[in-house]
Amino acid sequence: MQTVKLKVEGMSCNHCVNSVEKAVKEAGATATVDLASNTVSVEFEESKVTLETIKEAIEEQGYDIV
Repeated sequence: MQTVKLKVEGMSCNHCVNSVEKAVKEAGATATVDLASNTVSVEFEESKVTLETIKEAIEEQGYDIV
């Protein structure tokens, strides 16, 4: 299991948190969003999903990864 912290811009409310967490879950990983610091901690198995796939899932929701 690998854990990565991503800086995500554009999140401003609980709806944003839910959107990001759902997108990451659907991609095959788990996410913990910290709205105050605009970060997302993602936990995933590299054999099942790539970090690039997770980033794309977040970006498809309209958020920018910096």
